[in-house]
Amino acid sequence: MAAINTDVQDSARYDELIVLPPSDMAAMVRLASLLKRHSEPPGLVGPDGEQVPLPLEVYEVLVQVVAAMKAGKAIAVAPLEQRLTTQQAADLLGTSRPTLVKLLDEHEIPYEQPGRHRRVRLSDVLAYRDRRRQERRARLDDMTRQAVEDGLYDASSEAYTQALRKARGKPAV
Repeated sequence: MAAINTDVQDSARYDELIVLPPSDMAAMVRLASLLKRHSEPPGLVGPDGEQVPLPLEVYEVLVQVVAAMKAGKAIAVAPLEQRLTTQQAADLLGTSRPTLVKLLDEHEIPYEQPGRHRRVRLSDVLAYRDRRRQERRARLDDMTRQAVEDGLYDASSEAYTQALRKARGKPAV
């Protein structure tokens, strides 16, 4: 079983915090089943038999981690104040490093530059990602509302194509 580094330093590599699901999923499936059967947080039993109740907050994180790993996903547990390199932040956003640097230069994401290299807080990257998701949802809602108002949901595919061409300023075919 892989350990999660709880003594995370600013210089720690983000990819070192990533834990892959186990190759033998049997134990993960049993744990997921146990967590699903019980609504109250379980306790932990130490190697010496000492029992400690699991705090609700830790239990909720454990449920999410187990569900992700059972689905074959890798996980990373990091403090929100963790500082990332520009490459790590770009990887997290699923974009290129030059694109991330452009976002930093445009003040879309705050950063620190203690020396030669910029550092970005994980919390700021996640906040940016959430803002972008909300903006995309709002644009999609607006486009859907406009399509309903224009009657495009009742239109044939040809009429819809013509309306798109018109909206894009292209001549009708």
